[in-house]
Amino acid sequence: MATAEEGIATQIRNIEARYGKTMAQWSAIVAASGLTRHQDVVGLLKAEHGLPHGAAHRVSLTVRQQPGPGQPGQPGPAATGDPVSALYTGRKASLRPLHEALMTAVLALGDDVEVAPRKGYLSLRRGRQFAMIQPSGAGRIDVGLILPATPETQPGPRLESAARFNALFTHRVRVLAGADIDPGLTAWLRLAYQHAAR
Repeated sequence: MATAEEGIATQIRNIEARYGKTMAQWSAIVAASGLTRHQDVVGLLKAEHGLPHGAAHRVSLTVRQQPGPGQPGQPGPAATGDPVSALYTGRKASLRPLHEALMTAVLALGDDVEVAPRKGYLSLRRGRQFAMIQPSGAGRIDVGLILPATPETQPGPRLESAARFNALFTHRVRVLAGADIDPGLTAWLRLAYQHAAR
């Protein structure tokens, strides 16, 4: 399985190839806009450059995490209101690479995935919410899912009922390591994503 860093690098290459600009060029566009907040940069890239949400999210994170030319000490995401950085502080900071690997899987579902920050978690939407990502101080990330009731989605040891976790979701999967982001989890994410469109 690819590492989180390899997944992000592939996503960046795909964005550059599909939308015809290098990250350096996207960085110049963002710098020229004067925008620094994650949500504002994502909005600009979507509205003025036609990027889908997932691509705009990755471009914003990438160009704002590294100082550009003539921008030594540019504020990082935590200082500029990046909602993801706000989630991964203190004991949860070590979970950030795991989050990035999860987001690579999530954003591969389709260009219409929306990421909506909430207090303590990220809501994943496709018109309506289909999943959430919530870091836990217990050294894991909880993925809440809204799945249809089928024989394949009967709760079990890994695909747990979310009844005692969060009443907004039907199931929960605990992600402790990159190996947990496997075909089983991606299939459940895809099912939740497809179910949200009905």
